[in-house]
Amino acid sequence: MSIKPIHVVGGGLAGSEAAWQIAQAGVPVVLHEMRPVRRTDAHHTDGLAELVCSNSFRSDDWEYNAVGLLHAEMRRCGSIIMASGDAHQVPAGGALAVDRDGFSQAVTARLEAHPLVSIVREEVAGLPPEDWDSVVVATGPLTSPALAEAVLALTGEDQLSFFDAIAPIVHADSIDMSKAWRQSRYDKEGPGGDAAAYINCPMDQAQYEAFIQALLDGPKAEFKDWENVPYFDGCLPIEVMAERGRETLRYGPMKPVGLTNPHTPGVKPWAVVQLRQDNALGTLYNLVGFQTKLKHGAQTEVFRTIPGLENAQFARLGGLHRNTFINSPRLLDASLRMKVQPRLRFAGQVTGVEGYVESAAVGLLAGRFAAAERLGADLAPPPPTTALGALIAHITGGHLEGGKFQPMNVNYGLLPPMEAPKKDAEGRRLPTSERGRAKKRLMSLRAVADLGAWLDPAAQAAAE
Repeated sequence: MSIKPIHVVGGGLAGSEAAWQIAQAGVPVVLHEMRPVRRTDAHHTDGLAELVCSNSFRSDDWEYNAVGLLHAEMRRCGSIIMASGDAHQVPAGGALAVDRDGFSQAVTARLEAHPLVSIVREEVAGLPPEDWDSVVVATGPLTSPALAEAVLALTGEDQLSFFDAIAPIVHADSIDMSKAWRQSRYDKEGPGGDAAAYINCPMDQAQYEAFIQALLDGPKAEFKDWENVPYFDGCLPIEVMAERGRETLRYGPMKPVGLTNPHTPGVKPWAVVQLRQDNALGTLYNLVGFQTKLKHGAQTEVFRTIPGLENAQFARLGGLHRNTFINSPRLLDASLRMKVQPRLRFAGQVTGVEGYVESAAVGLLAGRFAAAERLGADLAPPPPTTALGALIAHITGGHLEGGKFQPMNVNYGLLPPMEAPKKDAEGRRLPTSERGRAKKRLMSLRAVADLGAWLDPAAQAAAE
């Protein structure tokens, strides 16, 4: 007997991951992507899983970092996003960053080659047709207006959007290395073993103060119809951060800690601008944390005041685009189905998670839930002690009633707490300052074990 296909709307990270998980479960899937039929303000290619902002998946440290733990769990679940990211990583210290073009091409090629995946290039305008009885809506931050309006009408909400910003990219050979230097913060090695993955541009106090003033004075993009749409705090434009206080950037993306300028080793920089490799060739670097709504002319003028970037050539300037998300705690059940129309599941940033990895993770779960349902199985969510389970528990039920639901990155605060150990594995007493880090490791070890039991309950039962 043939199995009716599941439809996935949106070919970003979440949609690509959902489609892959469905197909790997033996269920046919139709992946609908509107590009190139309808383009967006942020995308530059027609590839699936295109990275429109940063090229970083953030920390890959599974023992002590929540997003690194999420990486590890997704790898255990056969994630196409993590496999393609690992295959196309570029140096980034302790983070996993990728060559954005090679990564997207790899995801596209694998999905195109899968015998159970059909890719249809079309816009799904409005709600999906009624005869699509199982749909994963993974339209992400750039949901088409027609679909966004239809979802808005279905949910009864008054707003689905907020602003997101994009950082500029410069040509590496235009950076003055007589002023800049290569070093990862605290010389921390990344997945590829490189402890000098970033290019650092130092500022003294006078240069920093002048830079902040230029950010504040520079002309900004006009929003027009979207003037009242809020920002997500995790991706603020750099000039908005500057407006919150002149020292904000020096304690944020421009913090000078863990870095020593070899050109003047005895002088501690007042602030440091970091650039991270953006492609496998190492010819492009993005300005870390420098999302911006400055007009393009002002960007080149202001960013060329940074020491080492006086003659910078920009491969891409920063920009602003609209993000869309729903009030998931009120609208979705524990398997990501819309309560008022259960044939629709939602995945990715549209559910109110923030970050590439988090978006793909929710796509992974939505795909597994949809495939299990199609095959007549009942799949419970992962335990809340796992990063995957904690993330979905938060967006579907962990938000406090009466508060405003906002996008969320994965973090240890979403997992059930554990008591910080007072002694290490050898029985030595831990200093108070080290107990928080030790607790994170215990939580990660618990998560990995509990995910294994979720993936293979028969093996867990036999072991017990």
